[in-house]
Amino acid sequence: MTTDLIPILSAIAAALVVLGATPLAMRLARATGAVDVPSGRRIHSEPTPRLGGLAILLGFLVPVVAFLPDDPSARALITGAVLITALGAADDIWGLTPGVKLAGQVACAAIPVAAGLTIDHITLPLLGVGDLGWAQYPITVLWFVALVNMINFTDGMDGLAAGISGLGATTFAILAASLGRADPAIMAAALAGACAAFLVFNFHPARVFMGDAGSMLLGFVIAGVAIGGVMKSAAAIAVVAPLVILAIPILDTSFVILKRLKHGLPVYNADRSHFHHRFFTIGWSQRKTVLALYGWCALMGAVAIALRFVRYRDADGHLQLAGTAVLSAAGLLALAASIYLVYVLEILKWRSTPVVTLVRQSRLERASRREMAGRS
Repeated sequence: MTTDLIPILSAIAAALVVLGATPLAMRLARATGAVDVPSGRRIHSEPTPRLGGLAILLGFLVPVVAFLPDDPSARALITGAVLITALGAADDIWGLTPGVKLAGQVACAAIPVAAGLTIDHITLPLLGVGDLGWAQYPITVLWFVALVNMINFTDGMDGLAAGISGLGATTFAILAASLGRADPAIMAAALAGACAAFLVFNFHPARVFMGDAGSMLLGFVIAGVAIGGVMKSAAAIAVVAPLVILAIPILDTSFVILKRLKHGLPVYNADRSHFHHRFFTIGWSQRKTVLALYGWCALMGAVAIALRFVRYRDADGHLQLAGTAVLSAAGLLALAASIYLVYVLEILKWRSTPVVTLVRQSRLERASRREMAGRS
């Protein structure tokens, strides 16, 4: 079997396992009381079982255990993934305090970091490689914990976290394979296949939620494959590509945290200020919102792939017109899409505030009075 086929087979195997395991996870969720009941900030209207993340974990593990060699860092990442899924499942069933969850996330992140899966250097275009030294350990733990919570924050609408994570994992699989990093490519492909199959049950109207067991698993594995597959390489895209691929969860989390800090609220307080909530507030349906965010994520992934494969310099280091034009067009398209979506989220939402509503009513009343005066 050629190594090029293994990531593809991993994705297929993971998908098949998830298709069979998800109904079992739904039964387990109902038996343990891990059911998400509609509440004030929830978008769904029917009680829905959680613990779908257990099926995603099983789908991820089967091909990864079968195809990966006995590598210490890969084994440590898998161990951490299993433990953080267990942590999320405990939260889904019994509920955990934010402090306990954060401590568990740090402990899980420390496992692959201790095994050498670290961001030990930063490669910046035009500037070269910078060694992080001892700082690689806290920085890498912070990276894992940040991604775990970013993906967890996006899991607020049917199919959103699974779709965005699946698209991101697919992009990381392509980049890792192109850089000759087989292990991260296999893990990323397996995660992508698991996410795709889970959408059969999780796309609107969802029959099951992944819960924290799933969202924390997705964030943890994506953080790991981003490091092993791209960030540990000396490629010029080592830093840029992960930031581009993960632009949606990064921007969403940044906006939410800044808003909570602005109003003096704890950053872990749940609210309805995420991107998907804002789309919902301005009247977009769940499907339209999710598909729009899928499109945005796919576009950013395409930009990351273009940065890897489109040659914009020749052997002598001179810029090539065609490659530079393609990359510039891709970047401008991604920037335009981002600006448009932020405009829709912020401007239209701002227009619906009570102050603006009163201004509109005042204008209409004045226009009505003028019209009546003209008739008289």
